[in-house]
Amino acid sequence: MTKNKQYRDFTTGNLWKSIWKISWPMLLVMVSYFFVGFTDVYVAGLIGPDVQASVGFVNQIYYLIIIIANALGVGTLAMVSRAMGSDRGERALEIARQSLIFSVLIALTLTGTGLIFYKDVIALAGFPEKIRTIAEDFLKIFTFSLAPYYILIISNSIFRASGEVKKPLFTMFTVSIVNIVGDFVLVFGISPFPKMGYAGIAVSTAASVTAGMCINLWFLSRGLWNSLYTGAWSVVGKTISQILKIGWPAALLQIAWNAGTVVLYNILGRLENNIIALAAITNGLRIEAVIYLPAFALNMAASVLVGQNLGAANAERAEKIGWKMTQAGVMLISAMALVIFTRAEYFASLLAKSHDVLEETTRYLRINMFSEPFMAMSSILGGGLQGAGDTRGAMWVIVISMWIIRLPLAYLLAVTLDYGAVSVWIAMIISMICQGLLMTVRFRRGRWKMLQVE
Repeated sequence: MTKNKQYRDFTTGNLWKSIWKISWPMLLVMVSYFFVGFTDVYVAGLIGPDVQASVGFVNQIYYLIIIIANALGVGTLAMVSRAMGSDRGERALEIARQSLIFSVLIALTLTGTGLIFYKDVIALAGFPEKIRTIAEDFLKIFTFSLAPYYILIISNSIFRASGEVKKPLFTMFTVSIVNIVGDFVLVFGISPFPKMGYAGIAVSTAASVTAGMCINLWFLSRGLWNSLYTGAWSVVGKTISQILKIGWPAALLQIAWNAGTVVLYNILGRLENNIIALAAITNGLRIEAVIYLPAFALNMAASVLVGQNLGAANAERAEKIGWKMTQAGVMLISAMALVIFTRAEYFASLLAKSHDVLEETTRYLRINMFSEPFMAMSSILGGGLQGAGDTRGAMWVIVISMWIIRLPLAYLLAVTLDYGAVSVWIAMIISMICQGLLMTVRFRRGRWKMLQVE
């Protein structure tokens, strides 16, 4: 495996050119993710607010279950990008192989556990009785897609780390098409497909990620990675432990965030108008995801560019990339937030099908738009820290923002003081402002430039 010029372009030459070459495919990948999530919620809303609330709530549970895959993806990306930056192709192959082996073993274990305990998970999460049966059906079906989803996540990380960003773009575009079409044809029974009702939303997700996995496995058999399958497929403990060393803080970061979001849903579920509040946050998060698209695309691009430049022993260039991407991201996100703030009711009406849900979703959007520039700072600089292997720093920022600030403040205002859902939205923006500032401080200190990932 040799490293050709397209990968060297990320460690030399014009900074903006490097940022653009890797950012635009990542942006389109995030657009694909957005349309999948948007369609899931939209179709659920056509069925009823109870299904819409269930989709949002169960998605948070599902994100928790795939956290290990995302963490392995972070560790894999950091190590593979460093190996590519230092022109060690064989080492990159070994890291990729070990990550795939370990992810499959974990996914199969979680699948078996999920199929046995899915009802207990739903009960423990505190779902309202009105939507518990729907949520159990969703989670049971989602569990079957865990192994394909794990492989999809890890293989996408491998391609991003090597700079092959067009491959995950093609894969995720296909995944989105299968998922979106599946939502409509399976939920409503468009011939020749059977009518499955709300279960069709979960089935289309499982089918789409399985299709994505198959595409990526084919990509791995060709090009840079064509010798991946010919090596020894045995567990190498040292490599896996190195991946886990970087990945476990990323896992805790995502656990802190997603578990915190589940707790936030739980807090909203305690309110008098809980179904309205749950539907509003589900709708609001999907609409808000439009703003997250460029931020998360720059997050992924920052991980790769910082990792490869550190691998090429160019820490100064890595830092410049981080600040330039953040500057551009904050300006873009601020402009997008202003548009959504001024047209909040229109955007809310795209998903909200009842007057009460429309009103609360509009309120959610107008309040949360104030925190979006700080979200961009946190996301982009956090991506740079993860690419450098400083996953612990990013983890502590999220833990403090979510569990020390957001959740206690939301519970105090909404439950103890009975200020309702609007107080939860206020707690969200306060914590996000703190998160953005803390991530900026961590990146500026520069300790990440001296970390060794192997």
